[in-house]
Amino acid sequence: MGWSDWIRDGVEVEPSLYAADFMRLGAQIDALLGAGTKVFHFDIGDGHFVPPVTIGPVVLRSIAPAIQAAGGIVDCHLMVDDPAHHFEELAASGGDSVTFHVEATDDPAGVAAAARAHGLAVGVAFNPETSPGQAASFAAAAGAEIVLCMSIHPGYSGQPFMADAFARIALLRELITVPIQVDGGVGESNARETHEAGAALLVAGSAIFADPDPGAAYARIRAACL
Repeated sequence: MGWSDWIRDGVEVEPSLYAADFMRLGAQIDALLGAGTKVFHFDIGDGHFVPPVTIGPVVLRSIAPAIQAAGGIVDCHLMVDDPAHHFEELAASGGDSVTFHVEATDDPAGVAAAARAHGLAVGVAFNPETSPGQAASFAAAAGAEIVLCMSIHPGYSGQPFMADAFARIALLRELITVPIQVDGGVGESNARETHEAGAALLVAGSAIFADPDPGAAYARIRAACL
């Protein structure tokens, strides 16, 4: 299955598990699956490309079987210096796709080939300081299936959405044909504008997991786009 199978009615919301309450992670995932969530966003930071060390394969191995058994996938966002180093373990741990950063490598085709050799779908991401044009060229070289436009500086959950991201999304939409993903500060108040700018995959962390009912929050954000 490709990304077109996961994007329903032109849009999908991805709960960002980095923002979850890890005391209640299993229950929160179950609630989201019950609400219809199909794609879960899994952030991996190495303490080098971004300051924090985030969640990794140990957590992925514990959650991927339940998500996949329910018909979902785990979309891994690699905020790391050496993305290819992690592909084998992520694939073995249950990852379905990997997105690596323009700023992390000068060999998009080689890194993408390494991911596909492990059966992983491929996306590319770019930081706010990187131009959409550069990202589009990088994505073409990688044969990327999605392109992630960061609407915050990567690393920490809970940052506010950067308003200039709307223009970057719109410009990127003119340059590529694959789905655009947006990550950072996305919530019910800006989901429609983000989607209308050209994004089909909306990553939402605090907006979902800070709510007492993550499943209901997911449903509201998705409904706001339709």
